[in-house]
Amino acid sequence: MGYLGEEIRKLGFGLMRLPKKGDAIDVGQVKEMVDLFMEAGFTYFDTAWAYAGSEDAIRQALVERYPRERFQLATKNAAWIDCKTKEEACAQFDTSLARTGAGYFDFYLLHNLGEGRTRYFDEYDMWNWVQEKKKAGLIRHVGFSFHSTPEELDALLNAHPEMEFVQLQINYADWDNPAIQSRGCYEVARKHRKPVIIMEPVKGGMLATPPDSVEKLLKAAEPDNSVASWAVRFAADLEGVITVLSGMSNVEQMQDNLSYMKSFQGLTDSQKKILGQAQEELQKIPLIPCTSCNYCAKVCPQGIGISGSFTAMNYLTLYRDPAAARHQEDWLVNGHGRKHADECIQCGKCEEVCPQHIEIRDQLMKVSERLLHR
Repeated sequence: MGYLGEEIRKLGFGLMRLPKKGDAIDVGQVKEMVDLFMEAGFTYFDTAWAYAGSEDAIRQALVERYPRERFQLATKNAAWIDCKTKEEACAQFDTSLARTGAGYFDFYLLHNLGEGRTRYFDEYDMWNWVQEKKKAGLIRHVGFSFHSTPEELDALLNAHPEMEFVQLQINYADWDNPAIQSRGCYEVARKHRKPVIIMEPVKGGMLATPPDSVEKLLKAAEPDNSVASWAVRFAADLEGVITVLSGMSNVEQMQDNLSYMKSFQGLTDSQKKILGQAQEELQKIPLIPCTSCNYCAKVCPQGIGISGSFTAMNYLTLYRDPAAARHQEDWLVNGHGRKHADECIQCGKCEEVCPQHIEIRDQLMKVSERLLHR
């Protein structure tokens, strides 16, 4: 029996990265994945208004094929995406209801709060609006997903104690990562006694193919288990967790997750020790020692997204995935209204205020050469 009176097991089906057939979602394969998931006794599905095609696909694969009381469906409202009025933001809810055909949502989230995105939910009074939907029986549980600092999360939960749960990015690689601060955000949620839904336990697939030293360590400990299984189990072992979302993209990934989560009872002491060693191996890899304090951003005359550029560069170093690193750079720099590394004028003001004494100008040149190819 899970939190909030819902019977939920520790694995949730994240619907952000569904399998494709050409440019369209492969609904046939999604149906097969849904059937395997449900047959194994799991019931939690997570989509969002902003996940292209996902809400339609889950209507066809789940809602139209199973009794409504047999599953929990979560979706999200992204008021910060192209919404100039409260009416436009609220209309996302009606669109989600129509796409999913679900009748109501078991869990409804204000999507991706933190930094400049929170102000849209404040300005449009989405906090009271979502409570009205709950009173009308169209939502059972209200919460929000969050990507920012523990301090900002603490302020949000102080301001909105009515929120029933939070959804956080948590994985063993980001646990003490100063750019993500998984541990800090988790501890804030626990302080406020809010149940946690975990997203990105495998870090968008990165921890399925971690650095060689980490992969060798995990495979030596459990040759028959996938490397990704360690990441999901790390998250599922934490106290106060409703469920761990895995963004499965094919039947094989579904089968792998079910193989170890069907009977998951928690990590042993020896498994926790192995994961601690994996974290130590990650810390040995030389990275740009940026803590995202953003003192540099306050003095940069060009408005360069310095910390975002460095986070993306560290992605490339750790996971050797240029496409994923470029995606990070685009989101953390362009997506936050900052300029790219190649627009640096080499003035050096940033280096004068950097507490970590990073050679910022040289590092920005490397970002430009290796990620931007400019």
